[in-house]
Amino acid sequence: MTTATTPHAGRMPALYIGHGAPPLLDDPIWSGQLKAWAAELPRPKAILIVSAHWESAPVSLSATAAGTPLIYDFGGFAPRYYNMRYETPDSSAFAARVAAMMPDTEPVHQHRSRGLDHGAWVPLKIMYPAGDIPVLQMSLPTHDPYKLLELGRRLRPLRDEGVLVIGSGFLTHGLPFLKEFRIEAEAPGWSTEFDAWAADALARGDVEELAAYRDRAPGMPYAHPTVEHYTPLFITLGAASDPETPGEQRFEGYWMGLSKRSLQVA
Repeated sequence: MTTATTPHAGRMPALYIGHGAPPLLDDPIWSGQLKAWAAELPRPKAILIVSAHWESAPVSLSATAAGTPLIYDFGGFAPRYYNMRYETPDSSAFAARVAAMMPDTEPVHQHRSRGLDHGAWVPLKIMYPAGDIPVLQMSLPTHDPYKLLELGRRLRPLRDEGVLVIGSGFLTHGLPFLKEFRIEAEAPGWSTEFDAWAADALARGDVEELAAYRDRAPGMPYAHPTVEHYTPLFITLGAASDPETPGEQRFEGYWMGLSKRSLQVA
């Protein structure tokens, strides 16, 4: 029997991860958790990641050339973060496969030069530091939970081909309402309340509740004054074998007061 966190034979899981800012690379606790998680997974043949930091419709795909430069879409950090590299292999055949999975009525835009943004390369540099797995980033084309569930469902067959599908965001992301920017800062009430609500809904596989977050989730709108860090969750749930079968929740706790809770689905 296949359990909630045991994929079908040969099928990769799908993940929703909190990606953190560049200092995540120097956090021994969370980076250690991400490394250990990746080590538990089957080695992916390729990785498809949807990051909060690329909102674009229609669906768009990142550049496919080997060693495409990264995007340093952040400011105010140490200079060394702007010199980091994550040179992954050519992903042109993979991109063609993904594009072919989209409806004929919804053309896919293929970027020639857009590299991976920090919502993609920061966690992947921790999880797969060798950079020897083809990586493709897909844009977040909408924030409608049900449209994202459908997009995730279209991506589901990739998992049987050895592809790791990842939604990359942050379960709470109220940056304008944080009072201090320390990794060990105490979590505000709006962050803990939203996190507890989401943890309960995820444990019950209640996709309808999760989709109604604007009206039902405590801590709104402070937990997500903009929602792009939450909605990649629905790509992951859509890619699950059964979106209503509870997955495995990972990494309870907070980083700079924000929930780093992550999810693995079968």
